[in-house]
Amino acid sequence: MMKVIPAVLVLAVSGAAFSKDEKAELRDRLDKSDEPRILFVGNSYSFKVPKVLARITQEEGRPVVVEGITRGGWTLEKHARSKDTLTRIRNGKWDVVVLQEQSQRPSFSRAQRMREMNPHVRVLVTEIRKAGALPVFFQTWGRRDGDRGNKKSYPDDTFEKMQKRLIAGYQEAAVVAGHALIVPVGEAWAVEVSKGRGKRLFAKDGSHPSAVGVELSARVFNDFFFGD
Repeated sequence: MMKVIPAVLVLAVSGAAFSKDEKAELRDRLDKSDEPRILFVGNSYSFKVPKVLARITQEEGRPVVVEGITRGGWTLEKHARSKDTLTRIRNGKWDVVVLQEQSQRPSFSRAQRMREMNPHVRVLVTEIRKAGALPVFFQTWGRRDGDRGNKKSYPDDTFEKMQKRLIAGYQEAAVVAGHALIVPVGEAWAVEVSKGRGKRLFAKDGSHPSAVGVELSARVFNDFFFGD
């Protein structure tokens, strides 16, 4: 479990991290490809999403290659230092590479993100763009009961509070990445939570997604990439 390094400075990046032009570039790229190629880079939160996304696109009659390089508990820092990850990015002829950070790290203070997340975002995004692909961030969800592993830093934490911090963290990462796109999966979860349907999205640990949570996450990606 990730621990917060105490820091005084906490800054939320306000505003959307991308423009309509960037979304149009993504759609144009995917529409022009006979068989779009999408790679997920992340950890256990992304384990099952690629397969379900591929199933959804197949059901809609759209040929899409969706693969993942995911390792339990991995951060983007570990991926940025991994020869296997960098080789997959460089050699896969991807259209889109999805980056998913460890579930707590984007919710930490700006000072901690600047040390532990942002430098590795830059490394990965540089490799992705060099390979001719577009970087996209997988905005994850707050834990069902908030970040219980960091009670000293976040007393009385809740899903809603953690989700707000995650949104800010991913917005910052997107800016660091040159205003990359963010797929707002966590915000879709927040809508379900607000309607009293949140518990079904979580596995028993209150952190990982259930089958319902995976399905919702994959459908958010499908709508973001291919929806009207």
